[in-house]
Amino acid sequence: MRISCPLLLCLGAALVSSAFVLSPPHMWTKLILTHHWPSTFCSIEHCHPYINYWTLHGLWPDKGIDCNSSWHFNSSLIQDLLPDMKKSWPDLLNPSSPGFWKYEWHKHGTCAARAASLNSQHKYFSKALELYHKVDLNSVLKKFNITPSDKYYTFSGIEAVIENFYGVKPKIQCVHPEDDSVQILGQIEICFNSDFTLLDCERHTTTETFSKGDQAVAMGAEAASGFCVCDHDTPVYYPPLK
Repeated sequence: MRISCPLLLCLGAALVSSAFVLSPPHMWTKLILTHHWPSTFCSIEHCHPYINYWTLHGLWPDKGIDCNSSWHFNSSLIQDLLPDMKKSWPDLLNPSSPGFWKYEWHKHGTCAARAASLNSQHKYFSKALELYHKVDLNSVLKKFNITPSDKYYTFSGIEAVIENFYGVKPKIQCVHPEDDSVQILGQIEICFNSDFTLLDCERHTTTETFSKGDQAVAMGAEAASGFCVCDHDTPVYYPPLK
């Protein structure tokens, strides 16, 4: 029996549709542990810096944004974590508000929760804190004499300290004033595989094409906050608390 072209097209469409429906949701392959420097952040956002150590900005999967808008943030589920979160993951703009954590949960936590290891608010926030303390970026920089100062550092010097200590390449971001003779250290990302082992931030663990929403995970926070990748040749200012 000869099958007509229209029937073949219908069968093909049905198969494609079935494959799409049965495909699992896109799973992230990299977690980005993002730290920001309060003095630099507040110079952009016009807040008053009161902390002299690197604080947690977020734990971001490399795929997805706002993956489940119906999964509302509930601080009562993380009551035991709140003392540490207030210190390690503070809202620099509104210190007494849980709004920053709510934002991070909706934007990034609901996507990280695609993994069983992070599939609750408590798992997500506790893992972020665990990785933050494990990395202990503030102590590592101090150990190798990278401290807030009015003197300037080289980008390669900062990157080498981090890369040599952790064995992976970080992503280091700066603020670039109109006077391009210096850049201001603002944000440092340390990356992890899905099993929470360290990973080069520049390494891609998947060959899939990112959607626009996925690209925004990598780009949106930088653009919104004024941070972008540091220039390799421009001196770096690591501003002290004043």
